[in-house]
Amino acid sequence: MRTSIYPAVLLCLVTMVNAIHSQSLPVKRIVIRADTILDGKGNTLKNTRIVVEGDKIVAIDPKAGPIDYDLRGLTLLPGWIDAHAHITWSFGKDGKNVGAGETTPEAAYRSAANAWATLMAGFTTIQSVGSPTDLPLRDAIARGALVGPRVLTAVEPLMGRGEQTGTPEEIRAFIRKQKQAGADVIKIFASQSIRQGGGMTLSQEQLNAACDEAKKQGLRTLVHAYKEAVRAASTAGCTQVEHGTLATDDDLKLLAKNGTYLDPQAGLVIENYLLNKERYLGTPGYTEEGFAAMIKILPMNHDLVQRASKTPGLKIVFGTDAVAGSHGRNAEEFIDRVRDGGVDPMTAMVSANSLGAEALRMGDRIGSIAPGMQADIIALDGNPLTDITAVRRVVFVMKGGVVYKNIASGGK
Repeated sequence: MRTSIYPAVLLCLVTMVNAIHSQSLPVKRIVIRADTILDGKGNTLKNTRIVVEGDKIVAIDPKAGPIDYDLRGLTLLPGWIDAHAHITWSFGKDGKNVGAGETTPEAAYRSAANAWATLMAGFTTIQSVGSPTDLPLRDAIARGALVGPRVLTAVEPLMGRGEQTGTPEEIRAFIRKQKQAGADVIKIFASQSIRQGGGMTLSQEQLNAACDEAKKQGLRTLVHAYKEAVRAASTAGCTQVEHGTLATDDDLKLLAKNGTYLDPQAGLVIENYLLNKERYLGTPGYTEEGFAAMIKILPMNHDLVQRASKTPGLKIVFGTDAVAGSHGRNAEEFIDRVRDGGVDPMTAMVSANSLGAEALRMGDRIGSIAPGMQADIIALDGNPLTDITAVRRVVFVMKGGVVYKNIASGGK
């Protein structure tokens, strides 16, 4: 079997960066001055300062000094969390979609570029679900060898193919295999693509086995589900439903009752496909019929988000399904949710902050601006509560106490 050179290429990309990071540096104290902070939990803090030491926020103190970054006139908030992305998907040499299937040096460079673009767009943590090529990228970023968002990955997804998927015990063995391979989460396909109708591809018994075994292994489960698969995933005790198009109001109420997170997409993923139609058309899974279906599906997604946002107690997280063509444009999904899905702007921000962190079981580390939390801080030119398009104007990015972007007017 041919050995992939993908991990080796990622390592070679960053020899110089490794050399820099290998030196022991003293813990640095940074003070950021702000007049508007969205704390990630639905609160707005006014005229105060954030004190950072090392990689953590240690204080919110209006009298702290000296000031290192004066970000008055901007809106500060925790780095965003994208609960559903495909960071290694890219377009190949011919400009066509190759997904995450390439393990060439060029594909590794493109993945590193995707990671950089995503971080620069204000996303300091992402969940990239469903490719072994995510692993070397995740680990390189975690070591400080590459610059990018924190990455959680599912490695290899469980593909629903009815009886061909396997017996419950075979499915449990597959879940254990992913745990051993280093998965942070288990991705499960319980439905066909919505472009193909979205029919259910796993039985209730198979879903029960997958999500139960994941719990035993201490792993969360993300289930690609449409129509009746939404209810089946929640009934099986799975952690989170992805997409959810054509779920009924009763299905949404069941998700809320069971505490199942929902990650719908209001627009970006389909808009990106339509924008890049010629680059996807003819590649595996993308046909003229599929694109015709997408045009009909987009208003269905708007309807789902509208109904979901009105369902009491339903936990709706922020995920984009970012693929080739949309890395670095993840924040467009905020605009779609607010403009087309009727989501309250503050609710949209919280979905990608503290609620997203809670869904990842990282609520004690990321997702809010408070003492003891990771110093993941971004600043926008504008206020998304009054102008949601401000999410396009990220002018400052700090991840783990390190400033990676600062084009803020009046900044240091």
